[in-house]
Amino acid sequence: MTHLPAEIERIAFVASQTPEATAALARLTQRYGNVDPHEADVIVALGGDGLMLKTLHVFMSTGKPIYGMHRGTVGFLMNEYHEHGLKERLHDAEATVIHPLLMRALDVDGGGHEHRAINEVSLFRQTYQAARLDVMVDGKMRLRELTADGIMVATPAGSTAYNLSTGGPIIPIGSPLLALTPISAFRPRRWRGALLPDSAVVTIEVLEADKRPVAAVADHDEVRSVKHVEIRMDHAIEMLMLFDPGHNLDERILREQFSH
Repeated sequence: MTHLPAEIERIAFVASQTPEATAALARLTQRYGNVDPHEADVIVALGGDGLMLKTLHVFMSTGKPIYGMHRGTVGFLMNEYHEHGLKERLHDAEATVIHPLLMRALDVDGGGHEHRAINEVSLFRQTYQAARLDVMVDGKMRLRELTADGIMVATPAGSTAYNLSTGGPIIPIGSPLLALTPISAFRPRRWRGALLPDSAVVTIEVLEADKRPVAAVADHDEVRSVKHVEIRMDHAIEMLMLFDPGHNLDERILREQFSH
C-alpha cells in the first residue's frame, strides 16, 4: 500500500445520475471546488460500484488516483460518504494498484475486437443451446470440449463480483492470480475452475460457433458471435484505487470470505 503526497489541492468530482449522488456532487463542489479531471490531483467518484467501474474505464490510462464515496446501491468498491475532512482523508488514503484484463476477440465474420475489463471477461451462450468450448492456457490445451453456459476469467478485484456468484474463488487483491471459472458447466460436471498465474494467457475456441453462438463480454463491452477469444492481464496499465485506512480492498475481500 502507498499513500498520496501531501499536496492534494485539485479534486475532480464525477457522479452517477441518482438524486443522492447529484445532491452530494453539488454540496462537495461548493465546499472543495471541482476541476477538470485531467488537471486534478485525484478523482472522487460519487455513486456505487457501477460508477466506480465506469470511472476506472474512462480514466484507465491517465494514472489518476480514484477515490470512491458511496452514494449508490452496491458499494463494495467505495468508501463511506462524509462531506467534511475530504482532503485529509485523501492524504491518508491507501492506494491499491490494479491491472485490467485485455480481451482480444475474433468474430465469425473475421472481425477483430479489443476491450479491457476491470472485473472479468465472460463468454456466454447466445441461444438455448449450451456453448462448447476448448480452453487453452499459454498455448497448451487444458480442457477440451467444455459444455456450459459459458466461462469467465476474473481479476482479484472482480473475484467478489460475478465470479463469486458462479462459485468461483475469492482472490486477495495483492495476489498474482486470475480465476478461471465455468458458468453452469454440464460437462465435465465436476470441473469447478482453476487458479492461474496473472501472467497466463487464456485462449478460448468456440466449437460450432455458427450453430451454438457465443458472446464475449469485457465488463460492459460485448462482442457477439465470437469464435476465438484471447484473455490476459495488461500489466502495462496501472490504476490506483484509494481506500480509507482499515477499509482497503484487501480487508473487504477478506471480510467477504467470512460473511454469511
